[in-house]
Amino acid sequence: MVLDVEVNIQNISKRFKKQTVLDSVTLTMESGQIHCLLGASGAGKTTLLRILTGALLADSGTVKMGDVVIPNRKFMKRIGFMPQEDGLYHELSIYDNLRFFGGIQGIHGQEFRDRAKELLEMIQLENEKNKLIANCSGGMKKRVSLAVSMIHSPDILLLDEPTVGIDPVLRCQIWEYLQAFKNQGKTIIVTTHVMDEIKNCDFAALLRDGHVIVKDTIPNLLKRSPDGNIETLFFEKTQKGREHTC
Repeated sequence: MVLDVEVNIQNISKRFKKQTVLDSVTLTMESGQIHCLLGASGAGKTTLLRILTGALLADSGTVKMGDVVIPNRKFMKRIGFMPQEDGLYHELSIYDNLRFFGGIQGIHGQEFRDRAKELLEMIQLENEKNKLIANCSGGMKKRVSLAVSMIHSPDILLLDEPTVGIDPVLRCQIWEYLQAFKNQGKTIIVTTHVMDEIKNCDFAALLRDGHVIVKDTIPNLLKRSPDGNIETLFFEKTQKGREHTC
């Protein structure tokens, strides 16, 4: 059974040497929704996602998932994470990578076989499952990384640029699968710099230079744009200056 897990980010800041990457970021992300972190490269999206996984500590502020303060080792089993760069074992096959990461999450036997079959069908690699990762294209590795992040049906799914390098038809199918996943009550957080993907989400936060310049539901963001395009709103907010609250 999936338990509702709301993600609360309060005043998160992070610096690397003299560069401020995140500056007092505050967001609330409800369960059963797809949340988008949108912004150009260097906006702070990946850093924020790494803090949500617990892999990177913030300099200040707090992250809570439900009642649990992150980082929390026990809670990690409820999180799925797909990084920008694949973390796969290149000397193993696609299927054995799924088996390995499934085993880490305690997924074995028939449960694993059923789950792997479902995910391989989703990423359209069921006929390539015995192919070594070393021999896979970049797009194939991206698809396998997505499947790995979902092998244990996590309650919270964190995806860093999940559709980069994937053809348009398969991208649509993956978004359809994510919609079905969220309908199970899951919390999905996606980073992207592709403006048109925001319409697949329920809520978006637009980041620039480590600041949230606007945040709202997708329908409200579209209403606030003078021409109904997210791009226009993004550039309008950028030109007017940073907006910290909405």
